[in-house]
Amino acid sequence: MSEKNKKVRVFAAIDVGSFEMGLKIFEISQKNGIKCINSVKHRLALGNDSYVRKKISYEKMEELFNTVNKFKEIMREYEVSDYKAYGTSALRETENTAIILEQIRSRTGIEVEVLSNSEQRFLDYKAIAAKGKLFDKIIEKSTAIVDIGGGSIQISLFDKDRLVQTQALKLGVLRLHERMQEIRPRSTQTEELLDEMIGSQIRTFHKVFLKDRDVKNLIIMDEYLSPRFHQIVDGVSAEGSISAAGFMGFADGLLTRRDEEIENTMELPEEKIALFRLSTAIIKRVAENFEVDTIWATGAELCDGIAYEYAEKKKLTKIAHDFEDDILDSAQTVGKRYQSSTKHAEAVEKAALSIFDGMKSVHGMGRRERLLLRLAAILQDCGKFINMTNVGECSFAIIANTEIIGLSHNERIIVASVVKYNHGPFEYYPEMSGKIGVDRRSYLTIAKLTAILQLANALDKGKGEKIKKVDAALEKDELRIYVDAKKDILYEQERFDKRSGFFEEVYGVHPKLYRMKNK
Repeated sequence: MSEKNKKVRVFAAIDVGSFEMGLKIFEISQKNGIKCINSVKHRLALGNDSYVRKKISYEKMEELFNTVNKFKEIMREYEVSDYKAYGTSALRETENTAIILEQIRSRTGIEVEVLSNSEQRFLDYKAIAAKGKLFDKIIEKSTAIVDIGGGSIQISLFDKDRLVQTQALKLGVLRLHERMQEIRPRSTQTEELLDEMIGSQIRTFHKVFLKDRDVKNLIIMDEYLSPRFHQIVDGVSAEGSISAAGFMGFADGLLTRRDEEIENTMELPEEKIALFRLSTAIIKRVAENFEVDTIWATGAELCDGIAYEYAEKKKLTKIAHDFEDDILDSAQTVGKRYQSSTKHAEAVEKAALSIFDGMKSVHGMGRRERLLLRLAAILQDCGKFINMTNVGECSFAIIANTEIIGLSHNERIIVASVVKYNHGPFEYYPEMSGKIGVDRRSYLTIAKLTAILQLANALDKGKGEKIKKVDAALEKDELRIYVDAKKDILYEQERFDKRSGFFEEVYGVHPKLYRMKNK
């Protein structure tokens, strides 16, 4: 291998989308960052099948196999050293996803993973954040990201650089297109129908989540308008921005023009025009309802986010934005929505992390599990909003059914389960697996994190914040937990002793509580 190849990795990102399939080849190095060297698209509207019939036709499956094999040939030509292939909502919403993935693997040799909605949107968001200083500049002011897919859209709100809200709405362009095909409105009815289908949900989002927040910027991400923003929208800056008024003028003109005119002047394929209109209609209504000043299109795509995450994991790029903080911010927003005690959550989180770090040589868990523990600490009491006597089950229901951007469905179930068993008796593998379908590895993660959270929660059980500092140190087969407490901790000690049995069962280590000596 040449000296250059040792320093530069050639990576391929494959997106099996709802409207088209995409392949991007990247050169990634610490010196030059992430550089796209080839991009290939193939139109294949899998979503037309999966959203309506919940199955993908034989003909489209054959086309999918052929396209993946062509992508493989291109990857071989570029001597790709590693790849990631992801499917999105079209594969996610079929009834036989596992069978399709196995057929792709056996027919092409390519392993495709299906992203949950929150994982997909997080990668899209990383694709935008990969723009570095531009992204940081935009979100200095209150900003919304509208991420438009075939099956749904995601609206995420940033305020003072922090992710404060994210929500999915079933307003994807392919889904809307299918509904329009069924209803078949006359041209004079189209605007009113779109307002009923799109506007009502946007207004509900505004009422529930936006409230009095003043949004200045709107970042758009889609497969239709965003990639062609500079070419077809007049007045776009070099960075990809346009005033809201300028965009409205473009949108109003587009939505009243005939298909033939759009096809000729914008050089759009005929099959994309209807979806292009719908995407523009969604953006127009979000921008109007949020009363934004500026609209941005960075041209980012899912494949860019896939490459960014790969480079991030391999430590081949400097991380311009703290994505872990965004996941935590999203969870804290959920906690506030259900009126969880912020101070109690912070106290338990600090104690839990001290225990986690003190047990590092025993538990075998890593940074991701540490993040899941933090999320469980933040959300541990959210179920009290519904029922004070059945906190565990109510908390599980809330967390399992609330999207937290950046988490897979399985990770969300892990967090929900840890919170549930923090409040009630632990269920062992056969029973737990039968109820929620977790595999053995996830079950062990739940058990390990639950044991830690139970101990940490005991240290602030009275919620009086008596304990100011917690240190944990492993001494042979004993975990010594030292606490700095100014007041008597008799209640906390009693709760700690009751919880220590399960911890010892999980880790084979006896936890013991010590008070720090005052200097």
